[in-house]
Amino acid sequence: MAPLAITGLDELRAHLGQELGVSDWVDVTQELVDDFARVTGDDQWIHVDAERARETPFGGTIAHGYLTLSLGPMLTNRVVDVQGFSHGINYGLGRVRFPSPMPVGGRVRLRVALASIEDVPGGVQVTMEQTFEREGGDKPVCVAESLGRLYV
Repeated sequence: MAPLAITGLDELRAHLGQELGVSDWVDVTQELVDDFARVTGDDQWIHVDAERARETPFGGTIAHGYLTLSLGPMLTNRVVDVQGFSHGINYGLGRVRFPSPMPVGGRVRLRVALASIEDVPGGVQVTMEQTFEREGGDKPVCVAESLGRLYV
């Protein structure tokens, strides 16, 4: 599915308060989790030791919360393509929560909504509500406010 194309500030403002779309599903594999652990140095056993993790209430390894969060830019780009600005930058995050675990071997997708647009010198700051859903889960695995700046 092609991302929703939004061209320019007026069109962006027309989507304020709306869901922009939902990404495709992404597999969360042990290889992905192990690679993330190597890169970040976070090799806590609940993420990388499948045998030990089987004895936990999760029944197996779970993905790092920050791994899930780090999928945000890739999945957002699959949902929405904002055009008509000279450039954009990641400005950071607002509130971030991990309401439930993301089991390794499961699939995750991203639901994106445009929560706010604020004028800043030379452009606008946008807040995208990101809700990471796991397939078959009753609660999201991550909910975050992604802040970006778009310049004209």
